[in-house]
Order: sequence, then structure tokens, then C-alpha cells
Amino acid sequence: MPKIKPLDMKLLDLLFEMEGGYVLDFSNATFSRFFLGELEIDIDDPLFTADGTSKAKRFRSFLTLADTQTCVRALKAVWAHRQGLLLHQGRDEPVANAEGRFLTLIQELESGTSSSGVAGDPFVAVRKVSIDQAALLKQKLLEIHKLGAQARGYAFEAFLQQLFEVSNLQPRAPFRNTGEQIDGSFLCRGDIYLIEAKWVKEAVGVRDLHNLQGKISEKAAWTRGVFISYYGFTDVGLNAFGRGKSLVCISGKDIHDALDRQIPFSDIIDRKVRAAAETGSVFVEVSKLF
Repeated sequence: MPKIKPLDMKLLDLLFEMEGGYVLDFSNATFSRFFLGELEIDIDDPLFTADGTSKAKRFRSFLTLADTQTCVRALKAVWAHRQGLLLHQGRDEPVANAEGRFLTLIQELESGTSSSGVAGDPFVAVRKVSIDQAALLKQKLLEIHKLGAQARGYAFEAFLQQLFEVSNLQPRAPFRNTGEQIDGSFLCRGDIYLIEAKWVKEAVGVRDLHNLQGKISEKAAWTRGVFISYYGFTDVGLNAFGRGKSLVCISGKDIHDALDRQIPFSDIIDRKVRAAAETGSVFVEVSKLF
């Protein structure tokens, strides 16, 4: 069964408005129908009423007793209901960094590493990293600005290696094949991503994008790529590069947003890949994906 610690549960209480015994806008009847429809589970069963019969107490009991897969399915279903409710009511998100914190908890449960640090740590889902370490990553980005051009490039590569390591993406340092230089690779959700990283004063154009796509095309069919440009990409270059490619793009602003909003980096990759699959666009900003 999942190990949801007290502070994890406090986060869920906050997200799902359970402090007063309620769960979002559910009535007893709609709560019962929701669980039957989504999970084929009778949430009214005495099994879930040992600590009380309120909707919140039954839900907490369910989360304590359910296996991890069922627990995650239920949380995702209630989260989807919550998001639909906010949209329908025209309400702004009331909880700071809600989506990033929720995704972190889900990853934590799925990886079996639940910890009460979930409310504040952007990488707790994949490794025990304190919020101070996340702040250190942001500080390192600021320090790279002070370096000379060549030193910036090497420092940026080292920063990305550290970012991928604390994100448990099993990074490989830059390497060279015959006639080509690869700025490293990482593993995310079972897929290998080749990295191209640039810290230059100008936004990246189409030539560099085609260069990485060419490297990917020469590898195994399942290889993907990530182009990380601190100063982003030109609109002209992105339009000229076109669609139907095997890479996604990440800017420095994306990295800052991920750290500030406590979004696990693997989820950044997931959303970028999904957006590329659905729209054909290789670059959609993190601020538009979460």
C-alpha cells in the first residue's frame, strides 16, 4: 500500500479542501457515484469508515488502505475533477505551485519513495533533495552569467548534468562519436534523449536545430533529442525547422519556471513531448504547459 506521510496528507487536505470533512464540491451521493464510476469502489463500505463517516475521513482511509496503483488512479481522478471545477467556476488557482506539488507527490508514490518533504521540494519525487539544493541550482545559473563565453558553455553543461542527476535521469557526460560531438544524454520514462546545450547571447536558429535532428536521425529509431538554449529560440528558426521532428526544446526560462514552481523535470519532458505529438511544435513554453 502507498506510504502517505502526515505532511503529504496535509497537502492533499489543502488541494482537495478536506479540512472541514468535505472533499471539493462533492455531496455524499456524488462522491459515491464518482468512486463507483471511476474506480468501481464502494467508498461507503464500512472498511473506509473506521475513523469517521465524513467524505474526507473516508477518502483518507481509502488512501491509507489502497494499493499504490489504485491510490494514484484515485488521486489523479479527483485532481482532474478539481481542475474542471476551477475552470467551471472561473477561479484562479488558490494553492501556490499546486500542480507541481501534486505531480511531485504522484511521482513519489509511484517510485515508492514517499516523504513528508513533498510540500516544498521540487525534486523530492525522484531523490532526497532539499529546497536549499534547488535554490543552489538557481544560484549557479546566476553565477554562470558572470563567466566568459567559453567558460559559460562548460559551466552550463556541468549545471545540466547536476540538474539531471538530482532529477534521477541517469545522465551521461558529453561524449564524442566519429565526426560529431554530443553534449550528453539522459534517460526519461525509458526513452533516451540526446542533449544539445547552448549558452550564447543570441537565440538559437534553424541551423543548430537541424544539426541536432541530423544527429538523432543517424541513431536508433527510438532516440529522441532535447535542445536546451538558455536564451531560447528564434521564431523564424522554429518556423523554418518545421514539424514532425524527434526533439523538443527547452529555454533557460523553462528551467527557472520549473524550479520556481516545483515541477519535476521529468514532467517537463513529458509535457513537452506530448505537446510536440499533439501540435507538432517542438517548443512550447513551460508557462503554457502547466
